[in-house]
Amino acid sequence: MAILGIDIGGSGVKGAPVDTVRGELLAERVRVPTPQPSDVASVVEAVAEVAGQFGDYERVGVTFPGVVVDGVTRTAANVDKSWIDAPAARLFADRLGKPVSVLNDADAAGVAEVAFGAGHDQRGLVMMLTFGTGIGSALFLDGTLVPNTEFGHLELDGKDAELRASDRAREQEDLSWEKWAGRVQDYLRHVEMLLSPRLFIVGGGVSKKSDKWLPLLEIRTPIVPATLLNNAGIIGAAVTAEQAAGHPGAVQTRADRPGVPGAAFAGGEG
Repeated sequence: MAILGIDIGGSGVKGAPVDTVRGELLAERVRVPTPQPSDVASVVEAVAEVAGQFGDYERVGVTFPGVVVDGVTRTAANVDKSWIDAPAARLFADRLGKPVSVLNDADAAGVAEVAFGAGHDQRGLVMMLTFGTGIGSALFLDGTLVPNTEFGHLELDGKDAELRASDRAREQEDLSWEKWAGRVQDYLRHVEMLLSPRLFIVGGGVSKKSDKWLPLLEIRTPIVPATLLNNAGIIGAAVTAEQAAGHPGAVQTRADRPGVPGAAFAGGEG
């Protein structure tokens, strides 16, 4: 049976079954709009709607735009505040009747890029940054994820960095590529000063237009666009779910609940 990956974003919830050996989608992905407001119950139902479009599957990986520790969502910068301290893995597992692993969305994209994309076989400190509704970050040391970094919230020009340099900021302020690239450059130089990474990988929707702004950046660290584009989160979520199946540290809580077909297992990746 397949492993399903589902990516919760600020504007859409999308998913597909994934070949976790090759890092490819096994079917065309399905997308539904992210509910507004994006409260817990509404998003759980949106995830169930996406999952219901596919046949049988063994496990599910779900991304979330915030910090996730042991399957619990600790922050909610760009979704409804009802998600703070919500037992997300268990809620999804109860609804889907399958084992579910939940991880930060940028971490998931980074997992996919390190396994199959631009970060494959890269040693040292590699940083994935996703520019979208906010700025997501994923940090890897010799291919191993350091989970739940929130470098999108560094201070930049006296403000939260993602308020200045996210793709949403570019769109809302109608910035030219040159003006926006200047902000991104300031942000990346700040990150360089703090971490000295060997490689930046940039993802998010704006990565599809990397030719318009990457050449404008003047930084010391090599920087490349993500190769898996908008499928990275889906693939990384599925890979994480597969790893959790045999991971002794993953939370595996039996949750027999009325109305749930069989036993649900909540798997959380912190």
